[in-house]
Amino acid sequence: MIAYIGMCADLLHHGHLNIIKEAAKVGEVVVGLLTDKAIASYKRLPALSYEQRKFIVENLKGVSKVIPQDTLDYSSNLEAVKPAYVVHGDDWVVGPQKETRDRVIEILSEWGGKVIDVPYTDGVSSTKLHDHLKAIGITPDIRRGRLKRLINAKPFVRVLEVHNGLTGRIVEKLSENGREFDCMWGSSLTDSTAKGKPDIELVQRLDTLNEVLDVTTKPIIVDGDTGGLVEHFVYTVRTLERLGISAVIIEDKKGLKRNSLFGENAGQEQDSVENFCYKISSGKKAQVSEDFMIIARVESLILKQGQKDAITRACAYVEAGADGIMIHSRESDPDEVFEFLKNFKQHHSNVPLVVVPTSYNKATEEELAKAGANIIIYANQLLRSAYPAMMNAAKSILHNHRSFETDEFCYPIKSILKLIPEEPGR
Repeated sequence: MIAYIGMCADLLHHGHLNIIKEAAKVGEVVVGLLTDKAIASYKRLPALSYEQRKFIVENLKGVSKVIPQDTLDYSSNLEAVKPAYVVHGDDWVVGPQKETRDRVIEILSEWGGKVIDVPYTDGVSSTKLHDHLKAIGITPDIRRGRLKRLINAKPFVRVLEVHNGLTGRIVEKLSENGREFDCMWGSSLTDSTAKGKPDIELVQRLDTLNEVLDVTTKPIIVDGDTGGLVEHFVYTVRTLERLGISAVIIEDKKGLKRNSLFGENAGQEQDSVENFCYKISSGKKAQVSEDFMIIARVESLILKQGQKDAITRACAYVEAGADGIMIHSRESDPDEVFEFLKNFKQHHSNVPLVVVPTSYNKATEEELAKAGANIIIYANQLLRSAYPAMMNAAKSILHNHRSFETDEFCYPIKSILKLIPEEPGR
């Protein structure tokens, strides 16, 4: 007889071992191990990959076999295995998992199987264990590899800009109705502006990145502007990779840096396909790990060069080694972006696509993901929202000769302090 257990096993504890022990009393233990995609569908990406978790579980005493469970629903695995028992902690008798339990009972009844509810192990909290793990921090290698895992596990990766340690903490901690930001964007524009300097490539941004890295654990994508000269870009790749950055995005322009949202009026000029491909391939040769990503940003739509030019360039950049493509637009509607996503997927269905819906901000995440976007970057909203608040506070003090009136729109000091970790990474 087979006793089936469905589990995440991201952070194993004595509660898991007790369930396996109880299952082994009634049959051969088969563990349906939830895949990264299945876990990410209802909570954060697991700390360990499926392969790592599988290796651990299949070497536990009492476990006979480990198979993937691709969804939270047990149905397909139960139909394939036809276990005599399904063993689970009794925390699913009531609460959000009750519906899953009822469905399991219904399926098992087809061949006379039963559910065994093991009493919940007191003193165990996966949430607290995750908090302790985050307090320890994260190594550059683990952080760097998380972006690729997120792309493979989630319908889309949600990214928000950061420009200092405090904004990093916001991205790290914030959760709303089960949704959170998966990743951070190190923006050239917001970092430069926060320093009171123009958006140019000469601004030193490594200090900011280190500030964020010190107090967060989520992956970071860095805005690399044009990448500079090839020799400079090679150095940048090696530096970012060593820090634990997951990806750098470079744009196919040349000459003096001008923000893309100025469009063709700023005298911007695209690099040749040949030169930009050489820059990409040189960067790929320079990196050490397979996890680091170089993403090519196509400026053809910004500069009114049309869809054909955009697709031609994007395909060439992929052939040169680009791990992903970012398509940029300053139109207020997403139609040209949707068209590009559709056309590009016909050429390279498995290459990640990045969008930045700053101008076309009425497009929803779901619409963008359905069209083919894998990474959605909110590139400047934290800085842009902070600036008017600071201006209003300053004006209020000047007008009222005191700060009392600012309290109604200022975040409480105690709430600010709660964002600051008492321990690194917490």
